[in-house]
Amino acid sequence: MTRNLLLGGLSILTVLFLLVPGFTADPEKKSAPSTDLLKRGEYIVNTIGGCHDCHTPKNFGPKGPEPDMSRALQGYPSDAKLPEAPKGILGPDKWGFVGTNDLMAWLGPWGVSFAANLTPDEETGMGTWTEEMFMKAMRTGKHLGEGRDILPPMPWPAMSQCTDEDLKAIFAYLRTVKPITNAVPDPIPPMAE
Repeated sequence: MTRNLLLGGLSILTVLFLLVPGFTADPEKKSAPSTDLLKRGEYIVNTIGGCHDCHTPKNFGPKGPEPDMSRALQGYPSDAKLPEAPKGILGPDKWGFVGTNDLMAWLGPWGVSFAANLTPDEETGMGTWTEEMFMKAMRTGKHLGEGRDILPPMPWPAMSQCTDEDLKAIFAYLRTVKPITNAVPDPIPPMAE
């Protein structure tokens, strides 16, 4: 009887492993995101989120800057030379900020900010982030959910209004893009003129 129960239990586990998508006997492992969740995340990132506008390097063609999808979402290129900051253009009665031609570095009262590497690279991107860290970062405007401020022009205040489901979809999709090793520079604090 005990042997039959054991064999029956093993048979049920085998069926679950083979037939149920995302089933795991290990409670520490989470099931894979659903196709619908990934499609939703892809739609938000690539369409309404505008993530490639700042986080993907550009090639300059006849229509101006176009995203270089071979480097999708890698952030500000680590080998790029930052142009000299224009003098005397920022102030209460002047411009509030300026960006590089590729929209990947921005100068404002906060200093210089660089578009982050959103790929799942574990050394230079978001590969070690958890879903909870990502959601907290988007809700609080803090890097890793509790670090330094996420600087302009990143629209985290708008992102903070997303539903939990949409933020989870964005994070799940970002986990599926090609990991790219690209160490984005740290922000540069403002300098007195």
